Amino acid sequence: MNTIRTLCFVIAALSSYAALVYRLFQARRNWRDSAYRTLVITLVLQCLTFTMGAVAMGGGSLLGIGNLAILVMHLAAVAFCVSAQIILLRWAAAEEEARRRTRYWVITGIALDVLLAALFLLADGPGRAASDFDTGSGQPLVLTYLLVFIVSQAVPCVTIFRQCGPYARMTDKAELRQALRLLSVAAVILFLYCTARTVNILTSAAGIDIGGWKLASNIFSAAGIALLSLSLTRPSWGSPVVKLLEWSDSYRAYRALYPLWRDLYESSPDIVLEPPGASVSDVSDLDYRLHRRVIEIRDGWRDLRPYIDRTGGAPEGAGPAAGEESRQAFTEAARIRQALHAKRTGTAPDDSRDAGGFEDRDTDNFAAEVAWLTQVASAYSKLGSAS
Repeated sequence: MNTIRTLCFVIAALSSYAALVYRLFQARRNWRDSAYRTLVITLVLQCLTFTMGAVAMGGGSLLGIGNLAILVMHLAAVAFCVSAQIILLRWAAAEEEARRRTRYWVITGIALDVLLAALFLLADGPGRAASDFDTGSGQPLVLTYLLVFIVSQAVPCVTIFRQCGPYARMTDKAELRQALRLLSVAAVILFLYCTARTVNILTSAAGIDIGGWKLASNIFSAAGIALLSLSLTRPSWGSPVVKLLEWSDSYRAYRALYPLWRDLYESSPDIVLEPPGASVSDVSDLDYRLHRRVIEIRDGWRDLRPYIDRTGGAPEGAGPAAGEESRQAFTEAARIRQALHAKRTGTAPDDSRDAGGFEDRDTDNFAAEVAWLTQVASAYSKLGSAS
């Protein structure tokens, strides 16, 4: 059980450090922004919280003081929650409101940390077994200490969850909306951590053993912190992530079009502007090659018009439950397959497609054309290449 708990602390710590390092790479251009500095402080406190948690799981003392790692973990957790609340205010609230409510949260956080430190000393925290701060051990001062700590974590979860929805509807920035939605989910998961932790403490005080369910609080904590780390970095993903997703979509389309392009190229080699075979080296090269592949498929398709039989219906591969777009794609793929065979054998059908535009598609909309050709190429692959 201790191994799983330690692993949960390590996962939470690693996700926190990953978010911190990611944000520190942006320090040069963002350091003058107070919201950015607050965010860095939040992530530092988050890292400190779960680093101390992992240290505490290892047992022993910190700086020669028993259970000091537990106290530092709890004090940092309170400061971290307050800082996360301030980040939310800086992201979404009006400047005057953010300033006013920031003062309230800072004062509340300081008061809670002072109260926790006092309770720790009054309960003889340094002289107790570390397990006492896990279950309370039925000691009133230790139970009070733990319950005050849990309340200090649960209240920010509730306030953050309540604020994220309205703030997400107010902002016109897509990245910030997504960050706020992630933050609201993280707040729910962390509130579940607080609930599970409370159950652990109260059942232990009542002498009830809930067995492996004690681990639920650690799992909720690790999952919530990992998601929180994502939410605190989401507003800065911006353009790089969008470009990566666009590149990924383009690369998948480029690969999906290959079987159709290959057979059309073998049938009409003159459609290719450059010799095939070169690999994709960068984003701009991929854009160029995808455009060339679409143009070459279009030209190869036009070369087949005298051999395309216009009388055939949708093939069986489309399936009875397929949508209209899918049936059209399978129909065109089957016609291309038959036309390639007809061209090789020199047997043009009586009713051929020897006139008209390129499948009556809007070729000015490149994204739509790629999507359509990808469907046709996928259907072509399923039907089998021309033989």
